[in-house]
Amino acid sequence: MNSQHSTRRNFVRRFGSTSSQFANQPPVLVSLCVCLCVFTALVVHAAEPVEIGRRVQFFMDDHIVDNRWSLKPKTEEVVRAFHAPEKHAANPVIAGQGGYVSAVREPDTGLVRLWYQIARWTGEAGKGADYAIAYAESKDGVTFERPEFNLVEWQGTKANNVVWRGPSGRRASGAQIVQAPERDKRGFRYLLTYHTGGAGKGMNGIRVVGSHDGIHWDAGSDSLITELHSDTINSIVHDGDRGQYVMFCRPKDRYLVGGATGNFLETGESRRIARMSGADLWKPWTGPAETILIPDELDMQRGFNRFYGMSARWHEGIYWGALLCFKLNTDITTELAWSRDGRRFERLPLRPKLLALGPDGAWDDGMVYGSADWVEMGDRWYLYYAGHDGPHETPHRTPGIGLATLRKEGFVSLRGPRGGGVVCTRLLRWPGGGLKVNADASKGEMRVRVSDEKRRPLDGFGYEDMETFTGDSTAIEVEWRGKSLNELQGRAIRLEFHLRDADLFTFRAE
Repeated sequence: MNSQHSTRRNFVRRFGSTSSQFANQPPVLVSLCVCLCVFTALVVHAAEPVEIGRRVQFFMDDHIVDNRWSLKPKTEEVVRAFHAPEKHAANPVIAGQGGYVSAVREPDTGLVRLWYQIARWTGEAGKGADYAIAYAESKDGVTFERPEFNLVEWQGTKANNVVWRGPSGRRASGAQIVQAPERDKRGFRYLLTYHTGGAGKGMNGIRVVGSHDGIHWDAGSDSLITELHSDTINSIVHDGDRGQYVMFCRPKDRYLVGGATGNFLETGESRRIARMSGADLWKPWTGPAETILIPDELDMQRGFNRFYGMSARWHEGIYWGALLCFKLNTDITTELAWSRDGRRFERLPLRPKLLALGPDGAWDDGMVYGSADWVEMGDRWYLYYAGHDGPHETPHRTPGIGLATLRKEGFVSLRGPRGGGVVCTRLLRWPGGGLKVNADASKGEMRVRVSDEKRRPLDGFGYEDMETFTGDSTAIEVEWRGKSLNELQGRAIRLEFHLRDADLFTFRAE
């Protein structure tokens, strides 16, 4: 069953059979841009006991959850809460420049490095543009420098921070740093994927190029992946479980943007999310761009009947997407999407914004292009995005790059109500080691017990054997008096989290 159909059916049951009935329902909101979302979309479960290994276990869906319930079911529930990243007060961290942005934090120095698209209009009313890839860096992730490299001509001078313009020397857009295994890097430290046009037959499309320092890109390594004219962000991620590369793009091998001719009957609509895959990052990929994500009724109710693109990454065995939702031909906002197989993507039913437009008059009140390339800064994740102070339909807008931050692993939590609730996991194969939990119980409390297949508590691992947690931490070391979870290595167990006015974000074996 298609997950979007499942979500739609749930809303019909809850709010009635007509769109007007649903539209009149108020959103369920709490302070600090936190949206509570009852989630019932289809989840494909792995066989039990689940082999969780050392991966972080998230709760944006019920993949790892066997059941969740409140202790006062007539008045309260355990609900899913979305936590929107907070835009930084220093925004824009880069003013006057900005397009699709990709970020890396160097593990040895802590330096935050950005590669981003810049544009210049070459025709009237935005009918043509040249694109290039620029670079900036920061020691703290907030204050950025844009060094002058004198490498590439841009707007009549080489006194700039431009580092790449593609084989045609005039169009390199939609840049993303590809995270690849060392064996696939051909000795380069950095790999960049981008789209180019105007380079000539057999050259246009999605390409990859290597660099040893992230500044000087090796033109001799520049390789065509596919001639697909997907003029957006085309994220390529490496799926370590399946041993393949996956690219998220537009299906422009058979659809065009109908607005270019006005003949939608023949062109169809290309502003959808498609995927292609390949085993080799440096050789041309074959096969069609398979469409995997189309706007549904909820999108269309709000007028967002296009997807402009999707920045993506593969993290802890999950595909994470920053989905660009497009209201033709004005607003672009960003929503969270995820997939456990790279094909079936889910979104929260109430569609909260990962990155919303700024208020009227703000530097980012027209469009926000989010990126899935977050970087970890202590207990926070830093997300960079491109913002514009005007709509898509006009080139007369000023770009910039903004920063939004959130709690590490903190997109979504399961929230226990004031009267208390329980989240019970599916049967897990414990890999050994202790239990670390990311939770906020600063207004309440959290306790954890370990049980067997039938939910019978294991001796010494009951709620009463654990000191109640009443703080806020991304890495709580859960301990039971005189007992260690390492004793249960290889056993099939359940974890039961008792939450009272507390948020459970993630857990992992360590």
